[in-house]
Amino acid sequence: MTLDTLRLTAEETAGLIERREVSPRELTGAYMRAIDERDGELHAYLHVAGEIGPGVPIAIKDCITTSGVPTTAGSRILQGYVPVFDSTVFARCRAMGLPLIGKSNMDEFAMGSSTENSAYGPSRNPWDPERVPGGSSGGSAAAVAGGLAPWALGSDTGGSIKQPAALCGLVGLRPTYGTVSRYGVIAFASSLDQVGPITRTVRDNAWLYSIIAGRDPLDSTTVDLPEQVRVPTAESLNGLRVGVPRELNEAEGIEPGVTASVQRAIALAEELGAEVGEVSLPRSVEYGLACYYLIAPAEASSNLARYDGVRYGYRAEAPADLLDLYERTRWEGFGAESRRRILLGTYALSAGYYDAFYGQAQKVRTLIGQEFAAAFERYDLLVSPTSPTVAFRIGEKAENPLAMYLSDVLTIPPNMAGLPGLNIPCGLSEGLPVGLQLIGPQFSENLLFAAGHALERAIGFDPVPERLR
Repeated sequence: MTLDTLRLTAEETAGLIERREVSPRELTGAYMRAIDERDGELHAYLHVAGEIGPGVPIAIKDCITTSGVPTTAGSRILQGYVPVFDSTVFARCRAMGLPLIGKSNMDEFAMGSSTENSAYGPSRNPWDPERVPGGSSGGSAAAVAGGLAPWALGSDTGGSIKQPAALCGLVGLRPTYGTVSRYGVIAFASSLDQVGPITRTVRDNAWLYSIIAGRDPLDSTTVDLPEQVRVPTAESLNGLRVGVPRELNEAEGIEPGVTASVQRAIALAEELGAEVGEVSLPRSVEYGLACYYLIAPAEASSNLARYDGVRYGYRAEAPADLLDLYERTRWEGFGAESRRRILLGTYALSAGYYDAFYGQAQKVRTLIGQEFAAAFERYDLLVSPTSPTVAFRIGEKAENPLAMYLSDVLTIPPNMAGLPGLNIPCGLSEGLPVGLQLIGPQFSENLLFAAGHALERAIGFDPVPERLR
């Protein structure tokens, strides 16, 4: 049986296995052949495992610990590190029989929006290899969009699941903070990091979320889900109140083609029975980005202090003394973006500045949460573009950190409030995918899946990159 890995969903793959139309060995073999054929161009993987198992194969972002398989977080400082334990999310995947295809490429320590910050070279977008797949989970998105995996796990701090899903024409969920364990996930910003699924369809997304979600005694920030995760079937939006935040839809830098696709999707939501109205989130958009770039680097500065060349990972050669070992290990081991954020965060936490920067940012974060809560008193869901642009060219923003940071200007505000967000593809602009961001109140993943599935069916987007059809 010939398997078209570019079109197979995880749900269809599971059906093939259950009906014994394909063996696990044949299935893994099909994806390994696809990797051999296309990953030389896409560089979606940092390590190919090629495991064979009874379930649907999966790609795992390289900041998610996998026992016996290298885990580098895209950094030279962890080159050669092989964990002796599984992260909770991957242990749950293993328990469901999901074999590991490989570890996907990423921006170093999840710091970036393009996967260009990987110490091992950038991933490329299957829709156009001259363009980025987004980041920091760009390798996971490129693997799924390029037919190198039926689904994948990424992590999202400021937009690192939603944004690459948008740029690669996929479905990506950033779950409610605390619904997915961070145990065994290499930390960037602990109050923001969250693991989530990247898939071809909303139904696949809900299924994978149901596998990884739930309380974990190894992560004290996790909670029990208020209701069981449901794989969606609804095709109508009757009675759904959809808010359109003015600031998230009219922000500076949103490309006209992106706006046009999102507006068509909003009109389609009305046709499906939704009640659509405008809402305002002035503080969230005006202060969200600045707030994020104080809190996230501050937490990164603390989390990345452990990489010192003493216990594991990269170590500078022939140090003159212990201080020289620390300084050169960290300078040589971290890339430019990681060093930049560590310096920013260390400054924000330093004596005399803590209250003025980090403390003030936490107060603003509270206001952002309150602003979203007020919006959800009137509306069930909020919608906006996920990314202000379609996939940009490799190198286009590499020398301008602020321009790169603005790639996440629309995904950061809900993340700061710990809210779930779902990206679904809603059309093309200049032949490249446009993403629609659905934002819900905490623990509203089932509502996001239901609305996303109905819109997905109505939009009829083909997730296979045009050049590969």
